[in-house]
Amino acid sequence: MTDLVKEPEVALEHVATLKKDARYYELKRELEEHLYEESEMLDERRFRDWLDTLSEDLVYFMPMTYNVKYGEHAKRERTSIEKDMSWFNEGKWTLTKRAEQILTGVHWAEEPLSRLCRLVTNVQLTAITTNSAGQDEVSVRSRFITYQNRCEYEEYYFTGKRLDVFRREGDKWLLIRREIHLGQTVLLAKNLTMFF
Repeated sequence: MTDLVKEPEVALEHVATLKKDARYYELKRELEEHLYEESEMLDERRFRDWLDTLSEDLVYFMPMTYNVKYGEHAKRERTSIEKDMSWFNEGKWTLTKRAEQILTGVHWAEEPLSRLCRLVTNVQLTAITTNSAGQDEVSVRSRFITYQNRCEYEEYYFTGKRLDVFRREGDKWLLIRREIHLGQTVLLAKNLTMFF
């Protein structure tokens, strides 16, 4: 598996040269709808449906962000997968266990359950490839805002960028990679129980 932290640089190069033809816009429309439906599933706590949209070989990574000296952002602003500490470095199995724990109704950090509202915007395709099995794989960059309300007075906002890779399997898209970049260097919320 390549280092996901390096993926954005590659993706940025691709977006400038990616031909924006009819295929690009058709794939963009499909994947935008997929992202909107994913947000709806998560907001409605339909975790089992959401888990069905994840590939078995999923990499789900949220690096930590640091304040660094000017000129060192590319190398040091975010932690690296498998090398440094991160907020999340998970696969489908751990995401499934997290969802199952919430669904038991005895999850201390989610009792009562949070109310969440997700917005996804600025969706761009950054690479379109075909893997060795002949399946389309599409890299997608997007921005998000997630609002969380807990209990009575707790409110948190999470904003950032996602770098996703989707693979078409049959007639549906499966998420195979997600890298989440939060803008915060210090997490202001009491927990990170939600899915991004």
